[in-house]
Amino acid sequence: MKFHWFNLMPWPYLPDDFRETHNSVWVDVDSRLYDPVKGHTVYNDYLDMLEFAADQGFDGIGVNEHHQNAYGMMPSPQIMAATLARRTKDVSILLLGQSIAYYNPPTRVAEEMAMLDVISGGRLISGFPVGTSMDGNYAVGTNPATLRERYQEAHDLIKKAWAEPDVFAWNGKFHKLRYVNIWPRPIQYPSPPVWIPGGGSIETWDFCAENEYNYSYLSFSGYLRAENLMKGFWQRMEEMGQDYNPYQGAFAQQVCVANSMAEAQELYEEHVRYFFERCLHVSPNFADAPGYRTEATIRAGLQAQVGLAGGSARALDLSWNELIEEGFILAGSPDDVAEQMEKVADTLNVGHIVALMHIGNMTLEKTLYNTELFGSQVIPKLKDKFSEYEDKWSPHPLPAAEMATPREVPGRELRATAPTSELAGAPGGGD
Repeated sequence: MKFHWFNLMPWPYLPDDFRETHNSVWVDVDSRLYDPVKGHTVYNDYLDMLEFAADQGFDGIGVNEHHQNAYGMMPSPQIMAATLARRTKDVSILLLGQSIAYYNPPTRVAEEMAMLDVISGGRLISGFPVGTSMDGNYAVGTNPATLRERYQEAHDLIKKAWAEPDVFAWNGKFHKLRYVNIWPRPIQYPSPPVWIPGGGSIETWDFCAENEYNYSYLSFSGYLRAENLMKGFWQRMEEMGQDYNPYQGAFAQQVCVANSMAEAQELYEEHVRYFFERCLHVSPNFADAPGYRTEATIRAGLQAQVGLAGGSARALDLSWNELIEEGFILAGSPDDVAEQMEKVADTLNVGHIVALMHIGNMTLEKTLYNTELFGSQVIPKLKDKFSEYEDKWSPHPLPAAEMATPREVPGRELRATAPTSELAGAPGGGD
């Protein structure tokens, strides 16, 4: 199995009554709630977490793109990925991703991803999400009726720009370019591996099958609710002639590791509550613009992955133990979490896990503790699972001897230590 440390980068200072007093965490969220001075520390803490994870046994570190929201403050994931490409050396850079339908022209994405692949020495995973309705239809203003058509054209243009060595003209419906000749070109030819983040669109499944792309199911409703959807995905792959390979699937899962189950609840429950109560408070007015989901997807009963859809609203009424039992979070001691994670892999048949080790307003100290325990005591128990399959969806970087070595940059030394807790470090914990 492969594990990727992923950071949504939510705003950690939403008020306690946010759900009652504000319409939505997305699109029209009150900008007065944002403090750029605090934001300076928040961004640097989030980058510190990602850099720390790169040294803890994770295969990749990941970022993504959202707009006008407090759920995930990365309107420019390529900026985040650029800092990580420079400050890390071995892990994949999981850019999951740039919402390619929003860019005019899409060759901007081709150029920036090529730069990232070159700077990182061929470590880029390129994610091409269609994007949420909140971002694409309301914050960016793309017509939902043409969003997927724009997406398809942008995809075709980017892939050709990476692979075609000669100058060519592009005469598409949405983009017309007399000269396409991007510099630089990516190290990975004809392109970095492509992952398609999705919430369950039938068309996305077909797109992954036709192009042999990884399908990354992003949901906060837990792996048990994802079972039927992923069964549908694997069935569709079989129908379209794709041999089963677990590495073609990825799943995002929130994880809380501590010395014991009792300590996990003490350390992390408040942050899990913050995430479900405030970060997923999306107004229904913005969650699903008419035309955003296609007829086939609506008939299949598949909904968007963020907000009230997909069962995430149910988490508001669940106890800590029920959140675990229903698969919303994995939590407990390293042995507990390893056992739960194996169930995720077996239930969904996925070889890539996008692990959310930072949740809601979790502090830097707790996040490092969570990350170190997962990296040192959970990953080793599972890394050989699915080893009989070839992972075709991970990067192929330059040999170590050809990698540039960045000059050492002074900075904080990060060490994972047990957060302040009566239970932290207690032998055997207090299950």
